[in-house]
Parts: sequence; C-alpha cells; structure tokens
Amino acid sequence: MDERIAPVQGMKISVRTRRDVVIVDLERFLATARAAYREQDPRATEEDAAEFVGDVHDAIWLLLDRDGELAPGEPRTRAEQPSRDRPDGLLLAGEVQHISLDDPLPLPGSHCFELDDPEDYFALPPER
Repeated sequence: MDERIAPVQGMKISVRTRRDVVIVDLERFLATARAAYREQDPRATEEDAAEFVGDVHDAIWLLLDRDGELAPGEPRTRAEQPSRDRPDGLLLAGEVQHISLDDPLPLPGSHCFELDDPEDYFALPPER
C-alpha cells in the first residue's frame, strides 16, 4: 500500500495525462479540423482551411484549442466501448494519468505556451 499523504496548504499537485487516439476516418478528421479553423477565423474560406489543416499538428492543435482534448466524450472505462463512428473520425485508444506532488519543475502559471523546453515539463519527477 502506498504511503498516505495528507494535503497541506500550498501543496503543488501535477497531473500528467496521456491520451492516445487513432484516426479511423481521415475525411471526417480533416473536416472536423477544418471546421474548427473556420470557427476561429470566420473570414477563412474552405480553401484556406484545407491549406492550413494539411499538417497533422495544426489539425490537432485546432481541435485541442476548441475541445480541450482529442476524442472528447469518449468512455473512460473498460465496460464502455468507444465508438468508431464518431463525427470527428477519431477513436480513443487509451488514456492514463499520473499524479505527482510538489513537482520540482512546476509550470509557469498562465504562460505555459512560452516554455523554453516543453519536453522537460512532461518528464516525471524523481521518486522521493
């Protein structure tokens, strides 16, 4: 059994989430990302959206900005089966979370997008 740790005032709690998804319908995935692009920029044409969404990273960031996660609303328990017929063309392949306390490399508040080396912030801290 893990050691019990009481919460204390000022304790920093870090939650790292890994969510793996699979593109099961490329056309639906691209259409969803293009729609997200046009929601961000209503002046954009279909051609603008198609050009911008040609890169998978751009498509993913658009969906993350809009929905907060990929494949939102997918079941998170083994008892429920994920749907292959989602409108965004994605299938949740798995999700896991890790909690660490008083991480020695905390995120810099509201300016997370300005990190020098974002990879360092995903590294797990050394065990105590």
